[in-house]
Amino acid sequence: MELQQMRYVIAVAEMNSFTRAAQRCRVVQSALSHQIARLETELGARLFERTCRRVRLTSAGAAFLPAARQCLDAAERAAAEVAAAVGEVRGRLTVGLIPTVAAVDIPNILKEFHRRHPKARIGLSVGASDELVERVRQGELEVAFLGVPVTGRPRGVMARELARERLVAAVSPDHPLAGETSVDLRRLSSEVFVDLPAKTAGRAQSDLAFTAAGLAREVAFEVTNADYLARLVQAGLGVALLPPGYAAGLAGVTTIEVTDAPARAEYVVWGRENRTPAAAAFLELLGSEEE
Repeated sequence: MELQQMRYVIAVAEMNSFTRAAQRCRVVQSALSHQIARLETELGARLFERTCRRVRLTSAGAAFLPAARQCLDAAERAAAEVAAAVGEVRGRLTVGLIPTVAAVDIPNILKEFHRRHPKARIGLSVGASDELVERVRQGELEVAFLGVPVTGRPRGVMARELARERLVAAVSPDHPLAGETSVDLRRLSSEVFVDLPAKTAGRAQSDLAFTAAGLAREVAFEVTNADYLARLVQAGLGVALLPPGYAAGLAGVTTIEVTDAPARAEYVVWGRENRTPAAAAFLELLGSEEE
């Protein structure tokens, strides 16, 4: 059993096509098919069901796939560790982030990391804070940037607080509040809101603030993507409470100070164990220390 055969199996499983998998792996289809057939003979089981219209994993293939990925990850990790031992950082760095990160200039930090370690590959994944923490815990991501209410702290991971900031109200330029210099939560409670889904970390900071003030509000639009949330505000469908650094970069949105605004804390988090050389180098660049 060879690593290249495992790469071919993974490619076919992800592309659902021998032709597209061969293109991705930059080999002729006949060579890829031959190697997978050899592997199936060695294993004594078919990994794929092939028809004229589709390719899909058999039960044996579905069982083989996670182990194949683990083997490739282990091989890549071994090569990265050897390179690190002679002073070179390579391998893959997986970074997660929320769209509203403001405490760190992500593009610039990645640019500097790439300049220092050009042989390291970087994968970015955008998601919600809760999801990112879980993916770091599970080892799917090595580092993540997220925002949580100041009353909480990411659990099950190593974490360093980067910044705290008070949210601002964001409204469309023609909204009645657009000319105000400041508002409070009581005034905002009469407005229709656009917000992230209930029970997410990004939503909790606002929900907690209104509850603590003894106020209720109407969230008419729930959006999973912060950028699209901003588009709904621009269209005048509602108001939102957003981090000031993120809101400042939005076109077609007016921001207003909220005198009793909720606050959020931005964190960088990483796994408790088994950091790769690339992850260790990235955290060193950030100046992150275990807390």
